[in-house]
Amino acid sequence: MSSHIKKGDHVKVIAGNHRGKEGKVIDISAAKHVVIVEGVHMIKKHAKRSQALPQGGIIEREGTIHISNVKVVSHAAQ
Repeated sequence: MSSHIKKGDHVKVIAGNHRGKEGKVIDISAAKHVVIVEGVHMIKKHAKRSQALPQGGIIEREGTIHISNVKVVSHAAQ
């Protein structure tokens, strides 16, 4: 399935709790029909201690948004 949104595009959220926010697309999962937008739908994730994260603790990162809830504001430069 082809998507109207590509990685790097600038998008605006048009539905849901984060309606009106804008950001750059970081990642797309075409199989699950979701996108991750920079700075939108921030979630807290509990991380166990590891070599990469020696402190562990609570980290904040972007959550997924269904692809139908975003629209393209401007396409990424090719």
